Amino acid sequence: MPGPERSFVVTGGAGGIGRAIAARLDGHVVVLDLAQGEDAADEGVAADAVARAEAVAPLAGWVNNAAVFQDAWLHSEEDVLDLITANLALAVTGCRVAVRHWLDAGRGGAIVNVSSHQSARPVRGALPYAVAKAAIEGLTRAVAVDYGPAGIRCNAVALGSIATERSDAKPDLVEAMAALHPLGRIGTAEEVADVVALLLEPGFVSGAIIPVDGGRSALGQDPESRRLP
Repeated sequence: MPGPERSFVVTGGAGGIGRAIAARLDGHVVVLDLAQGEDAADEGVAADAVARAEAVAPLAGWVNNAAVFQDAWLHSEEDVLDLITANLALAVTGCRVAVRHWLDAGRGGAIVNVSSHQSARPVRGALPYAVAKAAIEGLTRAVAVDYGPAGIRCNAVALGSIATERSDAKPDLVEAMAALHPLGRIGTAEEVADVVALLLEPGFVSGAIIPVDGGRSALGQDPESRRLP
């Protein structure tokens, strides 16, 4: 059988949403994940992933999915700035390494950053995560503007609540989260993967933040709202 015509790198790809994205992409996929002892925020590790991907087929896309989930309050003793930086660095490093590679190769490519509805509507106690995701959306737009002339596109998906191994262990919480989405349920990792795969295909979309949230970001909670008969 002929080999793949293109390759991709997916960070945080060993489980959950990242694994679904890696499985959905049509081509050779290199996965980076802390579970494999690989820190996607390390430029050397990221550059090695590019080399491994390019050795099989031209690198066509990079997905910054890896994230750090640790809540903290601004007034706490925890180093909030370090927590913000830990999340942001994962996306900045991925974008930086991918952009450098495509510029050196003289060709374009596509980046997808995984963001969250929390970038616009934070959940209490999750300040580091919400701030980092807002910054990642700014990064997305800036990369699209700076490197569009080189044929490099950059977009983000802003996720609502998505079913993962963590959520499967908390059925009561899943039910409560489902009520926050107009579709009446939380999403699946495969539904996220479908959108990411589409954004990695050649096209005219760049600098966009695409909600993949079942309408959660569009819902205005109203204490006077009534269910339709």
